[in-house]
Amino acid sequence: MRRASAHRTLITATALGLALAASAPAVAQPQNTSDTNAPVRVTLTVQGPDGLLFKGKIRTRGHDVTTTTGGTHHCDGTNGGANPSAVPTPTAALDDAARKRHFTWDGAWYASFDDFFVDTIKDVSGGSSAYWNISVNGTSTPVGGCQFKLNAGDKVAFTWTAF
Repeated sequence: MRRASAHRTLITATALGLALAASAPAVAQPQNTSDTNAPVRVTLTVQGPDGLLFKGKIRTRGHDVTTTTGGTHHCDGTNGGANPSAVPTPTAALDDAARKRHFTWDGAWYASFDDFFVDTIKDVSGGSSAYWNISVNGTSTPVGGCQFKLNAGDKVAFTWTAF
């Protein structure tokens, strides 16, 4: 008899617990805001020596980038210890635009800088007389294109610049 009574008590307690849980208001769980590499939408402009080569809105996040000359390397803002976690970057935005809009770009990889040096965009090379300057919101980036953190709405420009 004791066993049956204990069994009924356990069933009653379990049912009561389930009923209370079902009737309790839902408690909001904190949002994970640590995803700093969430995609952002930026405006990307590529200005060559003879005019505009590309302009458009691009959704981007930091990712591995592959170029013919430089190979495959991460380009997510952690390069050179610039950011503690992955973030969207200008060179990743260029890479996303090239893949989505079907144009090419190339850049050498410099391990000492842990970054790409963009050499060619849409078959326009800087060569020995120019380079591709990277700016965000009208200001040249103080670090490489795989190190600079982008925010939603930023205006990113790669501009052919004579020496």
